[in-house]
Amino acid sequence: MSTFKAPKGTYDLIPPVSATYLAVRDAIATPLRRSGYGYVETPGFENVELFARGVGESTDIVTKEMYTLTTKGGDELALRPEGTASVLRAALEANLHKAGSLPVKLWYSGSYYRYERPQKGRYRHFSQVGAEAIGAEDPALDAELIILAHDAYRSLGLRDFRILLNSLGDAECRPVYRAALQDFLRGLDLDEDTRRRIDINPLRVLDDKRDAVQKQLTGAPLLRDYLCDGCREYHAQVRELITTQGVVFEDDPKLVRGLDYYTRTTFEFVHDGLGSQSAVGGGGRYDGLSEMIGGPALPSVGWALGVDRTVLALEAEGVRLDLPDATSVFAVPLGEEARKVLFGVVAELRKEGVATDFAYGGKGLKAAMKAANRSGARYAIVAGERDFAEGVVQLKDMESGEQEAVPLSKIVTAVQAKLS
Repeated sequence: MSTFKAPKGTYDLIPPVSATYLAVRDAIATPLRRSGYGYVETPGFENVELFARGVGESTDIVTKEMYTLTTKGGDELALRPEGTASVLRAALEANLHKAGSLPVKLWYSGSYYRYERPQKGRYRHFSQVGAEAIGAEDPALDAELIILAHDAYRSLGLRDFRILLNSLGDAECRPVYRAALQDFLRGLDLDEDTRRRIDINPLRVLDDKRDAVQKQLTGAPLLRDYLCDGCREYHAQVRELITTQGVVFEDDPKLVRGLDYYTRTTFEFVHDGLGSQSAVGGGGRYDGLSEMIGGPALPSVGWALGVDRTVLALEAEGVRLDLPDATSVFAVPLGEEARKVLFGVVAELRKEGVATDFAYGGKGLKAAMKAANRSGARYAIVAGERDFAEGVVQLKDMESGEQEAVPLSKIVTAVQAKLS
């Protein structure tokens, strides 16, 4: 037995559970692919400063949760804790914003890393699918992304999720709100670390999940009461566009999300069947992020949906995905001649797109049929010397147990006909 185990707070994806994860990723990506979003993949680690500037030096992600390392050459790197900063960096580096009309629409899928206290739904290594629309300020773009995420969840069969929506204002109205919030927070009984956040980014205090802090936030000023006319009108348009498409949402004036780069539209998908880790995804507009990391002004919006938590949400609702069979046909050769012939049949079936496996290792009939059963195959092809002498193979229905002789020359078309 191996003495090594997966690191604390991580997990291995193995069959058959891994098939569900792949199906979830594909379901989330499908609406994006048909809406003009192209795939992007970034390195698993980036310069530390990219996240310090973009995500925010006052956030828990940067101050407590990033995995950092120093290379032999002295470079300070971090395993990526989130996707947006990396994707925007890649787009800027490749000058995608100069290549054609804006917005640049990208989607991605990958693993992310945060040093957190492990619990169900919160891991140190987790999987997300995300989407970013870079370089355009348009309420329709915000609405599009919210609707695409909504449609992805619906396509999976999820029904018990909610969409929370808020506006965080912009450079005109947020400073006024910030000052009012700071005045309020300074009068509360908060620990030293939290009080430091009041000066750096007071909105982070609103995002504090501790009951002792939340109880004191009753009566805190709300950003919606400080929105300028431009932000108020922008938010009204987002709400209207979502509503006209039949997407139900809840206004949440305290929703701020956990990253510093958000402006105006912010939203979160939550599922009440997951306990404390109820957020399955979220995002928002980040109009100033490009400039924060050294790029030009590129108003943008995006989201990331957690694959791990989406799978947990499916389990909470008892939703079973209609997954394709890993194996449709299993070939069982009896004897050396049959091994050679059926190996060729297996190769031909695979070329025709039929998921086919083979009884490797010289198993006897009983052991081979057990392997066929475990594979989940609908049909088994069994053949030995007597069958070949008659020019046939036996095609067995693994559900009914019925078996028929099929000419060897016609076995591929016969299998295709039955599976169709």
